[in-house]
Amino acid sequence: PAAAGTAEVWFPPWDDAQGQLLAALDGARTQVLVQAFLLTHRKIADSLIAAHRRGVDVRVLADARQHAENHGSLLRVLARAGVPVWLETRYKNAHNKVMVIDAGSPQAAVVTGSFNFTWSAQNMNAENLLIIRGNAALADRFASNWMRHRAEAEPLESR
Repeated sequence: PAAAGTAEVWFPPWDDAQGQLLAALDGARTQVLVQAFLLTHRKIADSLIAAHRRGVDVRVLADARQHAENHGSLLRVLARAGVPVWLETRYKNAHNKVMVIDAGSPQAAVVTGSFNFTWSAQNMNAENLLIIRGNAALADRFASNWMRHRAEAEPLESR
């Protein structure tokens, strides 16, 4: 897609990428599509649950092996709160770290980068987080990719 909108980047641990991500989630109006390699960060999980409770369509895809091997995974917490969760099993690593917020709208945002959705990503690692806002075509492309991955994933409750 052609360049449009704005792009902002943060580099933890120096920059508050976590705060920017939480603010983006708090601003979601219609939908949040998540692709996570690992999701263990309680504040991020809480923000996704809060969005779900205020009527935002929140859906999560995650790496099956990371979920199985990491006792800190919060995927079951999300599922118990009513957030649909699927696990990607086709790949050695479902290594995406993406959130698509409000695809199909002028305020669409794509969150991506090396930043895992973990406490360590903000506090212990050298990371990057990129948020691109106002590029509907890019958000739609990421949303289409999310749907393609979702079609091959297994529901968390079936495992």
